[in-house]
Amino acid sequence: MPQFITITDPADPRVAAYRDIKERDLVGREGRFIAEGETVLRAFVRDAPLRVESLLIDPKRSDKLSEVFDGLPEATPVYLVKQAVLDAVAGFHLHRGVLAVGRKPRAIPAADLLATLPERAVVLALFGIANHDNLGGIFRNAAAFGADAVLLDADCCDPFYRKAIRVSVGATLSVPTGYIGRGEDAVGLLAAAGFTPLALTPSAGRTLAELQPPARAAALLGAEGPGLSAEVIARAQGIGIPMANGFDSLNVATTSGIVLHHLKFGGR
Repeated sequence: MPQFITITDPADPRVAAYRDIKERDLVGREGRFIAEGETVLRAFVRDAPLRVESLLIDPKRSDKLSEVFDGLPEATPVYLVKQAVLDAVAGFHLHRGVLAVGRKPRAIPAADLLATLPERAVVLALFGIANHDNLGGIFRNAAAFGADAVLLDADCCDPFYRKAIRVSVGATLSVPTGYIGRGEDAVGLLAAAGFTPLALTPSAGRTLAELQPPARAAALLGAEGPGLSAEVIARAQGIGIPMANGFDSLNVATTSGIVLHHLKFGGR
């Protein structure tokens, strides 16, 4: 069982990692992250218990979290803090009443991750996704539809940012993630690993419904607005999603869900 420790002073140094959360969100946490809410905590402890450093919870929520406590390594600190103290530590009213500090995993180069994937695999390659809501939504879809990996270029935001984790319902903590270095040829490394790069773009002449999913498929998604670069589109197979009444724009997270469903189940 973890160690249960009651904290009554917001200035207690044992909870320093949780102090002024919003301000720390902006400057980073030196290889750590904050997970917020019961659902995210359950996913975190289920998928990566050894990366949990500590918990900070309102004691009123303890009875609902017994199975979470059972999944923690021995000696993991669980700080019990009443709501008023919790709010003072966090720097704002935290109505979810549950926080955890975790250690980020080692950043895996995209090429190394691709080399570990099975003969049939579906990955998402993201370019310039800088909105945490969109990134979290994409990871949630990746988990829901069984994507084998998500690849992030150097202009994507941090999947371990608190809001991205929350929106993903903890999926950023479990979906295998690889990183494309700045200046690295993403399309080239996908092709070298035997993946068919599929560029999602409204200008494509071929629709998603017409695509027979290849054995190794990589769906390429760009940020809302600019989308993928012309160079990336030119070097991949362009794929479009028809829309009604001349509408030509989908939220990128919504797009990822539609594409993943087709790639995983469309050929069956």
